[in-house]
Amino acid sequence: MKLWKELEVGLGCGSKFRVTAHMIMNHRDTFTKYALVKATGLKTATVKKQLESLLDLDWIKKYPFEPIVYQANLDNEVVKQIRDFLQKLKPTRRYQNAR
Repeated sequence: MKLWKELEVGLGCGSKFRVTAHMIMNHRDTFTKYALVKATGLKTATVKKQLESLLDLDWIKKYPFEPIVYQANLDNEVVKQIRDFLQKLKPTRRYQNAR
């Protein structure tokens, strides 16, 4: 997949971006679908669809625990670059007001 298409699918916009950003900015943590629904305020179906897209891109890892948990995949170079970019934005006032 070409990089721009991958970024479009992975980052999306609006609600899709919330799941991706939350997982990447908290990359040391694992999340259940329920935890992501609570953290992002999105519907379960929306979170499930975004998790499927992120798994297809290899941007997240899925661990077969009970319940299943997900984690940002920092072995993926694109995910690392996005994390670095988001961390640089984090201290800016505009980014914090958007949350």
